Amino acid sequence: MANRPNLKPERPWFSSGPTAKRPGWSSQAIPHELLGRGIRAPEVVERFAQGLRLTQELLQVPADWVLVYVPGSDTGAVEAAMWSMLGERPVQVLAFENFGKVWATDAVEHLKLSPEVVSAPWGAWPDTSTIDPAKDLVFPWNGTTSGVRAPNADFIADDREGVVICDATSAAFAMPLPWAKLDVVTFSFQKALGGEAGLGVAALSPRAVARLDLYEPPRPVPKVLRLRDGQGFDRLLASGSMLNTFSVWTIEDWIDAVEWGLATGGLETLIARTNANAAALDEWVGRTDWIDYLAVDPATRSTTSVCLKVVDPRVTGMPEAARQALVTRMKALVEGEGAAFDIESHRNAPAGLRIWCGCTVEKADIEALTPWLDWAFETALAE
Repeated sequence: MANRPNLKPERPWFSSGPTAKRPGWSSQAIPHELLGRGIRAPEVVERFAQGLRLTQELLQVPADWVLVYVPGSDTGAVEAAMWSMLGERPVQVLAFENFGKVWATDAVEHLKLSPEVVSAPWGAWPDTSTIDPAKDLVFPWNGTTSGVRAPNADFIADDREGVVICDATSAAFAMPLPWAKLDVVTFSFQKALGGEAGLGVAALSPRAVARLDLYEPPRPVPKVLRLRDGQGFDRLLASGSMLNTFSVWTIEDWIDAVEWGLATGGLETLIARTNANAAALDEWVGRTDWIDYLAVDPATRSTTSVCLKVVDPRVTGMPEAARQALVTRMKALVEGEGAAFDIESHRNAPAGLRIWCGCTVEKADIEALTPWLDWAFETALAE
């Protein structure tokens, strides 16, 4: 039986969404002046627009891109781009984790596009040698449910004809993004900066705006996914106007997170904090026999949603249900001690652990977490 540790993480929140709030966060830091105001009030629209401007500054989005809010978190942002833009030309989708598979299903079953789905098993990055610059492309930069991320963007042509829609929800603010290779970049408040759930952002390149201006999709688009008006791209959306009623509190909380990111040193500092957290977890994985990464290739291992599998021989021979039961028991043990919350793998992923290492997590809390994982594993296995 492993010894029960004494030191607990000060902030035991390791969920992959919503993620930990920024260090020092307090509800009292959120401005209250506009709560209860109508979202079409000029002051509210300007505040929403300020959120977009600050986001563009922190994420270092090119100046000629535009940002819009979309309901439905990152899922809504990706689907708004797909429903409003796809169909002009053939489509390819990278499906190497849960959400890539969801986008592929959307394209096949709902948009009726007959896309080419480039897939890979859990823990692997797909073979991108067949990516065609004449086709549109949809893919997650970082697989939140698999812990696999793109090793680079070399598979995307600079002179491509198609548009590239990149689901970057667990990559934005934590990994460098090659803007010149992408056309739509989506993310949600609830991932890298610990915002509240329900709203997403779509950053649109000039090529993406041109597609919206010139291409009218041959399908009815639900209002909450509609990026076009009668003339093309709905430019009001880039000025702080909303597709439907958004939460003022959620926007103010987002602005608080972005202002923290700017004050703490900007994007480079956020990436460095993420890398330091992932390195601290990696040091433990490297010296621990019973655990390993789900991502096979080190070049494709996520630094945010780090997905781990149990490789102890006493466990690998178990049926999947028994392995899942072991992980569930480990989760209950550490949560019962208040040492860590929400560390289990995604419900559709193989049984294992998933530890968020993004910039709002403190390195010291990662280091304090790992002895509790050792204790929980040995305790659950001995029961």
